[in-house]
Amino acid sequence: MAPNLLVLGGTTEATALCRRLADAGIAGTVSLAGRVERPRPQPLSQRVGGFGGAEGLADYLRAQKITHVVDATHPFAARMSANAVAGCAVAGVPLIALTRAPWQAGPGDDWRHVPDIAGAVAALSGAPARVFLAVGRQHLAAFAAAPQHHYLLRLVDPPTEQLPLPHHRVVVERGPFTEAGDLALMRAQGTELVVSKNSGGSGASAKLAAAGALGVPVIMIDRPALPARRETHEIATVLDWIGHHPADLGV
Repeated sequence: MAPNLLVLGGTTEATALCRRLADAGIAGTVSLAGRVERPRPQPLSQRVGGFGGAEGLADYLRAQKITHVVDATHPFAARMSANAVAGCAVAGVPLIALTRAPWQAGPGDDWRHVPDIAGAVAALSGAPARVFLAVGRQHLAAFAAAPQHHYLLRLVDPPTEQLPLPHHRVVVERGPFTEAGDLALMRAQGTELVVSKNSGGSGASAKLAAAGALGVPVIMIDRPALPARRETHEIATVLDWIGHHPADLGV
């Protein structure tokens, strides 16, 4: 039986993997969470939405006769990644995660690490500042607890409802971004502080390089803890893993 993959996607790495799979003639489906109104076109068939937890994912894997699962979700999609580990274990389907290496501070960078979104909000308890808030639309409500700041928000889609931050500017733009572009943006906005998840990868790292060049501090939100699983940063390793986990063996 030929491989039939499920790629848990939503990242640039997932799109690149799907392109390689399509080029290799490997059948599969990419699943997106549905948080973006206009997702990038995918070279594999596409589904949108959740599965209904780990058991729902296991049911889907059985029903669709999925032979391999690749978790290429965002590093902060902790619930989906945990459900992938549990659901694949229940269904007996092998799983590998295609992840990004986390960002590391360089010489002269001023990074203040916090464990989660709540820690980032607590770190903003001081005097008003102009803050580049790069945490994604789903977390904005938490920062209403620090309403004194003027927030610069960069979103993939225009907001469809009133945002909970009294002082803000929205820039609608899709990455990848450049250091020159983010330098210009942060200078124009008078950015004094950047808040970022440690997402890794190259598509959104420009703001960190710009912050370093401008001497702007960064509140860096560390990645969530995840269950143990096989991981790689390389698409070639995923393809090799598929070849060494034949579908007819179910391993």
